[in-house]
Amino acid sequence: MAVQQSSSAMAGGTNPLRGIAMKIVSVSVFVAMSALIKAAGQLPAGQIVFFRSFFAILPILAMLAWRHELRTALHTSNPLGHIARGVVGVSAMGLGFFALTRLPLPEAITLNYAQPLLVVVFSALFLGETIRVYRWTAVAVGLFGVVIISWPNLTLFAGAAGMESEQALGVAAALVGAAVSAVAMLLVRRLVQTEKTATIVLWFSLTASFMALLTLPFGWTALSASQAALLVGAGICGGLGQILMTESYRYAEASTVAPFEYSSMILGIAVGYLAFGDLPTVYTIVGGFIVVAAGIFIIWRERQLGLERGRARKVAPTQ
Repeated sequence: MAVQQSSSAMAGGTNPLRGIAMKIVSVSVFVAMSALIKAAGQLPAGQIVFFRSFFAILPILAMLAWRHELRTALHTSNPLGHIARGVVGVSAMGLGFFALTRLPLPEAITLNYAQPLLVVVFSALFLGETIRVYRWTAVAVGLFGVVIISWPNLTLFAGAAGMESEQALGVAAALVGAAVSAVAMLLVRRLVQTEKTATIVLWFSLTASFMALLTLPFGWTALSASQAALLVGAGICGGLGQILMTESYRYAEASTVAPFEYSSMILGIAVGYLAFGDLPTVYTIVGGFIVVAAGIFIIWRERQLGLERGRARKVAPTQ
């Protein structure tokens, strides 16, 4: 979310409805990306990461060329920071794609909502941020919702076999991926202090593509024409979704736009049922709503704290 917030500072104007519309479209494109990856079948995670990252570069380069920013897009004063973010981000992406190919689409999407909750926890642990009781309570409630979603599949060490074992592995990968993704967000928070959004996005896509290629010797699957088309489409959707998401924060505040991220739960249920016959379980629905409510509360609380800090600055005496 830090990348998104940084681009709002570069906003050309305020148009909340436009920002919300672009956010919802970006969420829809990301759900389409997930559906394309799932439709491609159980492929090696590194292979999926390569297609997702490499072909995402195409729309990103087109955007940079249109804005006449292509020449300076890779200029950075912190290459090691980008590489570190790339290593962590690729790990999170690979785990997420592994989970996506082994879980029903609604469950895979909903489990990813653990990430913003863990960002709050890790911000307190690693960045020394002050987290008050309201947000700690919201995080605890949200993580309880994650446990509810995961509960039917938490049989990894209980002798599960076949499909149950695959889904248990998927849940484990999704939760670890959410934790690793939260660490990636902390790295992004540091990068946005000195780097442009386009630079961060392009460096990550290039780093992820290179790192994914390193998994080639470990065995990629020979793709059919349809699988290749699905993965190329997923990569392009990933790039378009990134652009739309970033643009949405140019027209509205993060606290206005961010809650619409959770529309992916409804879209995931619809696409999962129509495309794959996946029906969400009661655990997914109940736990999902708990996690969504906790996430929206944290966003609302962040907005309230921001308003309070703004009022405090206005009444502070000048030196």
